[in-house]
Amino acid sequence: MGNILTVVLLIILVLLIISAAFVVKQQTSAILERFGRYNSIRNSGLQFKIPLVDKVAGRINLKVQQLDVFVETKTKDDVFVGLKVSVQYQVVKDRVYDAFYKLESPSAQITSYVFDVVRAEVPKMKLDDVFERKDDVANAVKAELNDAMQDYGYDIIKTLVTDIDPDQQVKEAMNRINASEREKVAAEFEAEAERIKIVAKARAEAESKRLQGQGIADQRREIARGLEESVDVLNNVGINSQEASALIVVTQHYDTLQSIGGETNSNLILMPNSPQAGSEMLNNMIASFTASSQIGEQMKKQNEKKELQQKENKSGKK
Repeated sequence: MGNILTVVLLIILVLLIISAAFVVKQQTSAILERFGRYNSIRNSGLQFKIPLVDKVAGRINLKVQQLDVFVETKTKDDVFVGLKVSVQYQVVKDRVYDAFYKLESPSAQITSYVFDVVRAEVPKMKLDDVFERKDDVANAVKAELNDAMQDYGYDIIKTLVTDIDPDQQVKEAMNRINASEREKVAAEFEAEAERIKIVAKARAEAESKRLQGQGIADQRREIARGLEESVDVLNNVGINSQEASALIVVTQHYDTLQSIGGETNSNLILMPNSPQAGSEMLNNMIASFTASSQIGEQMKKQNEKKELQQKENKSGKK
């Protein structure tokens, strides 16, 4: 009987010793209470307490934690939008007592402040401003949370607006606007490209016409030079200018006939086309040139006579 009692006592003693020791993890603090009253704060490592007297009331995480809060509100231009605000916070190591005893639910408290700040700031902005000034919203949330949570032993590390989600109809409208803007820009580029093509084509045609005209002018200049040389050669052999001009015209006439005759698919008929046509053409041209020359000489004499009479009249008046 005595041996059994001894064994029981030993077992109880071992259990009391085991219950007296406890381990606190890294980046964690344990709150120790004695008879339900705060006693001390124990940090990481192996710790001891008085069995049946002291009790670990709770543990506080000292790591940086993140809380994501989704808030739905309305902008200044009456667009409903949902914002996802991520709050990174941490318990101040020197204020574990306040964090444990003063605040029952830190996440609920932070969520309430986020709702309050976002619904106060976003209605002042239009939808486009919310996207452009999301950092301003995040900074306003951080400033409000810092003022409120410091009394509870919490430090707000950073706040971020990680998502902005407008109403589905608004997003579809925005997509249509963006698509229209892109189509407008694309149309402007296409029109500009077409204009450049038209201008380049017009310049090329103008240059072609200029070169073509220059070529025709050069061709006519060379023909005139050739005719002049031909007339000089014929004059050297005793043929006057009128006869030489007629002969050159007739020669060109027959060259033309020969060129047309060389065409296999030509249906052109020249009138008159008798053997005497060339001789008649030559005689007619010589007669025309002679008549023209005579008329020119008569007109020249008449002009000289008129000028002489005018001079005599002027001298008589003086």
